[in-house]
Amino acid sequence: MGNILISALENRENIVLLGHLHPDGDAIGSTLGLYNYLKENYPEKKVDLYLDDPAKKFSYLAGFEEIRTEYEEGRTYDLCISLDSSDTERLGVFLPYFETAAHTLCIDHHRTNPGFADENLVVPEASSCAEVLFGLLDGEKISRCTAECIYTGIIHDTGVFKYSSTSRATMDAAGFLMEKGIPFGDIIDGSFYRRNFVQNKMLGIALLKSRRILDGDCMISVVTRNNMEDNGAGPQDMDGIIDQMRNTDGIECAVLLYEGKEGEFKASLRSNHWMDVSAIAQSYGGGGHIRAAGCTLRGDADTVTAVITNAVAEAIKKDKPNV
Repeated sequence: MGNILISALENRENIVLLGHLHPDGDAIGSTLGLYNYLKENYPEKKVDLYLDDPAKKFSYLAGFEEIRTEYEEGRTYDLCISLDSSDTERLGVFLPYFETAAHTLCIDHHRTNPGFADENLVVPEASSCAEVLFGLLDGEKISRCTAECIYTGIIHDTGVFKYSSTSRATMDAAGFLMEKGIPFGDIIDGSFYRRNFVQNKMLGIALLKSRRILDGDCMISVVTRNNMEDNGAGPQDMDGIIDQMRNTDGIECAVLLYEGKEGEFKASLRSNHWMDVSAIAQSYGGGGHIRAAGCTLRGDADTVTAVITNAVAEAIKKDKPNV
């Protein structure tokens, strides 16, 4: 099979790149990685990148200041490339760009992705969308700037190489990118571990409000809109909390519910060994991976807590090994 990216680019001059709502490190890294690669190697093409409110901690990446964050009525494109989005709903307000494009391409790694574009490359066994993208690019043409973006995407979706999705191919890709001279230690510290003051406050609030439930198998925390507004926090300030919860000794899964719009809770789910959290997320219109997934629930705090608790209880009953 030929290179699906190269064939999609042929005879298409006006290109738009999209990632998912509330973009994480993989969405930002993969979209900016392709953006820089195209700008450097296909200068004759016009390329735009739209993302929903990317976190400022990724501003070290080349092209970050060129990301468009507002929908612009009437724009149409020859080609729309979606990266790291498991379905069209996750494209948010930028969905019309996808729907009106002459041709569409989806590059992704989510096992729940139905293949919603004209052409699709979905590799569920890949650690990240950034790893899938890396396999499509000419290594000799990857600049240091592009390498920093793709490396960022890989470390964020592997938890710095500790998640079960990490493979030999993942490490080979990371090693190749490191040889481009990227400051890999600074990237890990700055984008993955370092938190600002508001983020540390929200981490503390989430942990203080957390409870162990379901015979200790699950740790859950609910952060309301008032909690966030009282501390000047937005969705980007909730980054990394669920991973800290997942690391709690003795639990199998962690659930973080935080309220964005009033009555709308984002549910982030993580598991350690045997629970398939993607099945829970998918049943509520979300998606993700076996050990990391998310969805959106509507209702008040008590209602959504009861809904997700019941779903986790059923998953434990189904997935927990007999010891």
